[in-house]
Amino acid sequence: MNLRRDVFQAIADPTRRAILLLVATQSMTAGAIAANFDTARPTVSKHLQILTECELLKQEQNGREIYYHLNPNKMKDIADFIEPFRKMWDDRFNILETIMKNYKTK
Repeated sequence: MNLRRDVFQAIADPTRRAILLLVATQSMTAGAIAANFDTARPTVSKHLQILTECELLKQEQNGREIYYHLNPNKMKDIADFIEPFRKMWDDRFNILETIMKNYKTK
């Protein structure tokens, strides 16, 4: 049974975020990814499974190897969700900066 996982739960884990950073620039096999971590290979495989189930990673078979690569569409979904919050905080910090500049001149 393939359960759909929540993308935000997936990226809450620091190891999974590190995996995303690793494959952001190039596709990698599970073994190549696991070589970057000081954990058991099955642990990394579980992280890869979670990232694949929530569609942050895609698998591509090349011969006998399976390569993992970033799914930019899903990453864009995350960025689109976060953007209103970023804008809200930018606006608040800009207002605070204006207040602080006016306070200094008085």
